[in-house]
Amino acid sequence: MQRKLNYVAVDGPIGSGKTTLVHMLAEDFKGHAILEPSQNNPFLAEFYKDRRRNAFKTQLFFLLNRYQQQLELKQHDLFHPMTFCDYIFAKNSIFAEINLSEDEQALYRTIFQLLKERLPKPDLVIYLRADSKILLQRIKKRGIEYERPINQDYLDKLTDAYNQFFLNYNDTPLLVADTTSTDYLGNPDDYANLKREILNHRGGTVQLIAR
Repeated sequence: MQRKLNYVAVDGPIGSGKTTLVHMLAEDFKGHAILEPSQNNPFLAEFYKDRRRNAFKTQLFFLLNRYQQQLELKQHDLFHPMTFCDYIFAKNSIFAEINLSEDEQALYRTIFQLLKERLPKPDLVIYLRADSKILLQRIKKRGIEYERPINQDYLDKLTDAYNQFFLNYNDTPLLVADTTSTDYLGNPDDYANLKREILNHRGGTVQLIAR
């Protein structure tokens, strides 16, 4: 018997394909897509130019915007049987750990803990893992202007932080999928394999095996 899934969150480092996958799943299941407000952040371009100087205000903006989005999930549109989101709220702490100073992290964690208690938890989280070199290739290929300063060193730190976070993750059922050599948009078999694992997930942590 398949578990009922109302709220599925997809996360992973930049370039892992989470937003593309969320669009595909929402269309396939006739659900509702929730996308993180990256392009609405007025500090993001400056953050990639000088991460240390602009990290705190960038992260705080993301934290409050994501919080507002997640609160709205409680007033979920009843005409959409499933919601797919391209981030989890906890991703804020991943970025805070690698970008903020110790004092900034302490303040950030205090705010984060106060906010997260009011938010709904996903029925399933899908973590899209990928090699940092592949991520950089994808970022360069799509050519978004404010992403141009992103370099290999930053992506190495980011992928390590993501892997460490999800290694110890147990807040919700988790499906881990390596997207280094998969193409959910271009290869129907890759997508069908992932969809099958989503529908058959029974709880706990499951590593998706490529077919």
